[in-house]
Amino acid sequence: MKHRKGQNINGWLIIDKPVNMGSTTVVNITRKLFDAKKNGHAGTLDPFATGVLPIAFGEATKLLPYVTDGDKEYEFVVKFGIATNTLDPTGQITAQKDLLPTEAEIKTILPLFLGQIKQTPPIYSALKINGRRAYDLARSGQLTDIPERSITISRLDFLEMIDDSQARFRVTCSKGTYVRSLGASLAEKLGTYGHLTALRRLKCGNFDIRDTILLENLKNIEYVEERKKYLRPLLTCLCDITVIAVGGEDAAKLRLGQSISPKHYDLTKYTGCEAAATFNGQLAAMVRIEETKISPIRVFNL
Repeated sequence: MKHRKGQNINGWLIIDKPVNMGSTTVVNITRKLFDAKKNGHAGTLDPFATGVLPIAFGEATKLLPYVTDGDKEYEFVVKFGIATNTLDPTGQITAQKDLLPTEAEIKTILPLFLGQIKQTPPIYSALKINGRRAYDLARSGQLTDIPERSITISRLDFLEMIDDSQARFRVTCSKGTYVRSLGASLAEKLGTYGHLTALRRLKCGNFDIRDTILLENLKNIEYVEERKKYLRPLLTCLCDITVIAVGGEDAAKLRLGQSISPKHYDLTKYTGCEAAATFNGQLAAMVRIEETKISPIRVFNL
């Protein structure tokens, strides 16, 4: 029997990822639910984590970097006094300490983590090292450490003490931030050990938890056409970016990878910037505005 390639479906689906499921599994399930040719996710969530997982279908996959490069917001719970090799509840306990911080002590150290800081990613992560996932190298004993990197934390709030050993936090952070590492670092600064027991992403780029649908709810919708009502247009992922409405002839040129003249558009103050060029409300291309031309960066066949 000839293999069915699926439908040409374009847009964003924002899933509230369930616990104990990998991000790639969500991609595979949603591709089947929509009978789609192509989809992918923005910003990997660990299996134990929940929350905002943007899924791009078709032409939206060309915009994945605009989402993954955006800031993220998480709520997370740190359990103090116990370290695990994965920095989360799925790992093995590697160290313990009776010292548990108070609410006042926790609040005192939070400002130390604001702004641009150095962070060491967990060895059990999806980070690629020489083409291989860090967690594969770690499991085979080929990886014991990862070089630290610069990240930015713009907000870090203490929310509550859940019990004597667990506290809940909310963080807004840049691309590349590992909240598991942040939890362990908070505990270390307090003179003890720690690991995350819960992690929930509330925002990813321009999408937040209010935009999501539960995977189980999506599965319960019987017809593909009904499921499509939850797809969002390509442009919804673009935050704080200039939108240029171009004519049909210019849109056709951009889609062919050709530059167009800026003389018909009042774009002087946007010279050197990136923008979204649209025709009849549909995204034609992501472009760079220059003094003498508007050049396509990515083109879209919609």
